Amino acid sequence: MYQYALVGDVGGTNARLALCALDSGEISCNKNYAVSEYDSLETVIRLFLAEHPTFTIRQGCIAIACPITGDWVAMTNHSWAFSIAETRKNLDFERLDIINDFTAVSMAIPALTPHDVLQFGGGQAVAGKPVAVYGAGTGLGVAHVVQVNGQWISLPGEGGHVDFAPNSEEEVAILQILRAEFGHISAERILSGSGLVNLYRAIVQADSRTPEALSPKEISTRALENSCVDCRRALSLFCVLLGRFGGNLALTMGTFGGVYIAGGIVPRFLDFFLNSGFRAAFEDKGRFKDYLAAIPVYMITHPHPGLLGAGAWLRQASGYQL
Repeated sequence: MYQYALVGDVGGTNARLALCALDSGEISCNKNYAVSEYDSLETVIRLFLAEHPTFTIRQGCIAIACPITGDWVAMTNHSWAFSIAETRKNLDFERLDIINDFTAVSMAIPALTPHDVLQFGGGQAVAGKPVAVYGAGTGLGVAHVVQVNGQWISLPGEGGHVDFAPNSEEEVAILQILRAEFGHISAERILSGSGLVNLYRAIVQADSRTPEALSPKEISTRALENSCVDCRRALSLFCVLLGRFGGNLALTMGTFGGVYIAGGIVPRFLDFFLNSGFRAAFEDKGRFKDYLAAIPVYMITHPHPGLLGAGAWLRQASGYQL
């Protein structure tokens, strides 16, 4: 038996690699790589392993931001593409699991402590009930997880690409503007880093004005400084739409085990988020308002839930109890 395994969390911007202690699940030796600077995942893995020559690593689990439907993996928001079997062979690994990034985040749920989350309304999570996990970053990731016979089963999908459903005249106008540019408008088109930019541009264009060429960081900074009304409107609407989307996930699976928010965007404006219309929008489901009011929402504050979940996936698959 090996003591450590390779774990990774790969998105459209960064690849995070680390070691996972198989007996405890502890994550160590974290290292971050900018994916734009390397030609393949295998290159990054080889570099990481070369930096840790004292460890014997023959198995790994990498979470990656794209659908995993077979041996061939092609990232949604980056150019990396590869065969899992060929990569495993090239690395001389006995086992290499490639899982969806939000599969990994969902598998981190049983490993989180009360210190790793912040609760936003609702009651107590009900043990044994389904859990939903979603988060906005480069894209919009979604997964559910359920516990069956002592095993945690992740239910991955591409829920971030469902249709954007407007619920006000302002949102209808935004949909019409963005549809003229993109055609189909998914939830990810508005609930992601680029989505915040899309919201800002559409808000300004709806007033027959010309938007500035702003980055997501510039929009959120101006909103927090209260120096730009349009940016503040965009960030406020982003929070509302994030709440409404989370409420949809809760309704779909009856997630009385809780709804968890991950991803890199919301923690950057946490105080603003706390005072936004997020929770009201989460519960704004007409006759099912009371149903949603009981479901807790948590912000994951653990710095690396993807790595934690990749380790949990591999450990459970290897017979360890989570």
